[in-house]
Amino acid sequence: MAGPLQGLRVIEMAGLGPAPFCAMLLSDMGAEVIRVERPGTPASPHDILARGRSTLQLDLRAAGATQTMLDAIASADVLIEGFRPGVMERLGLGPDACHARNPRLVYGRMTGWGQHGPLAHAAGHDINYIAISGALHAIGRPGEAPVPPLNYVGDFGGGAMLLAFGVMGALYEMQRSGKGQVVDAAMTDGAALLSAMMYGFKSEGRWNNNRGENFLDGGAHFYDTYACADGKHVSIGSIEPQFYALLRDRCGLADDPAFDAQMDSARWPLLKLRLADVFRTRTRDEWCALLEGTDACFAPVLDWDEAPAHPHNVARGTFVNVGGVVQPAPAPRFSRTAPDQPDGLPREDATAVLRRWGAAA
Repeated sequence: MAGPLQGLRVIEMAGLGPAPFCAMLLSDMGAEVIRVERPGTPASPHDILARGRSTLQLDLRAAGATQTMLDAIASADVLIEGFRPGVMERLGLGPDACHARNPRLVYGRMTGWGQHGPLAHAAGHDINYIAISGALHAIGRPGEAPVPPLNYVGDFGGGAMLLAFGVMGALYEMQRSGKGQVVDAAMTDGAALLSAMMYGFKSEGRWNNNRGENFLDGGAHFYDTYACADGKHVSIGSIEPQFYALLRDRCGLADDPAFDAQMDSARWPLLKLRLADVFRTRTRDEWCALLEGTDACFAPVLDWDEAPAHPHNVARGTFVNVGGVVQPAPAPRFSRTAPDQPDGLPREDATAVLRRWGAAA
């Protein structure tokens, strides 16, 4: 495979959600990833998070399984696991055992609560992890319960991407020291880190604890979504004064003094109602014709079927169709070491990969 991580050897202990997503990111960038999964696990073209990897089906509790894994780990650069704390140690595959075989190994651990702390051994999911970070409390409409933002903030943004960043940081350091280390990526930590800007705003009095009253949470009339005449929606993010002025002009509000005090939060509720009335006068397509591509900071709100067909996404190849399964293409883009696009072809047998690594097959 091509890509900037070509030659990187990764072992992924198959699991759910964030750890596979992290492995997908590395694989998309050209890393050679062996996915270790339970015997009998079916392969599915719809499992986009598993794309681009060779699989090794292995019962980790069977006799000889630990030795097989340690032989593979001896030739790997990275191991990624997303089990609860202590599981890998009970299998004889904890960091100490792995580093005894391969001192240069970067050992990536993905959990919700982290490897230590009062909640470390409790069960949980994305919604719980982002709840204690402060992020979940901030998402929702005034007077209503917090709204789960799918599992973007905990599993994928605060989890998988944090782990991928940590793994690459540890690999960079290993080139100088010659020593691997453990990367403890917790979704609670990651969700808190993603909230850094909001905590900064809070500290200087520019953000409060009330949902839907702040300028980036839907409280402001110039940063929200609005229903159109056809029931579809558009998004507006006209924060800067010049962008706000253009929005007013295109919406026929340039001479309306009620919209002059853009940052007067006391006026936002009324101005939201006024702007909602304006957007209900045209269909979404009509608003696109008037605003899309301008500096008004506008975009239509597209569904899962519409997004892959949008001209901008088509022009950039943001989505690809692999064997009839529409999926996001690898990102980001590189000027010289562009990674291969997912092709839907079965990857090389994991046994052959291990032989090439010099590990016991």
